[in-house]
Amino acid sequence: MTTPAHAGRMLFVNMPVADAERSKAFFTRLGFSFNPMFSDETAACMLVGEQASVMLLSHEKFAQFSKLPMADPTTHALALYCFSVATRDEVDTVAEAAFAAGGTEADGPEDHGFMYSRSFFDLDGHGWQIMWMDPSSTSDSSTS
Repeated sequence: MTTPAHAGRMLFVNMPVADAERSKAFFTRLGFSFNPMFSDETAACMLVGEQASVMLLSHEKFAQFSKLPMADPTTHALALYCFSVATRDEVDTVAEAAFAAGGTEADGPEDHGFMYSRSFFDLDGHGWQIMWMDPSSTSDSSTS
């Protein structure tokens, strides 16, 4: 078996936020942790998975990386961010934590049987979705 070309890759999504510390506190309440090696007063490296992180960057820090003007996430959608959780109940738990921490509901719950999700806007207006997918629905049927 050959190793895929993407093996070992890490993903860093850079997101502008008005206040890195405030955003860090918000996402901490949702259960995320941060890598202190890549965090300071202008940036917070939020761990999303083993090989995936979201860099919450102050507007000034984000502008150092982007040559294009920053869009206002409350009026323009450039990306939608989605992360999975381990259980269906955890979708509701994380959504309620987001609302309690100052986030606002984007859409009501979506129940597709094999998948359940909720959506919210964070403190800066970025759209997030929390989703759970039934593990039995993702098994590889080509092997049976």
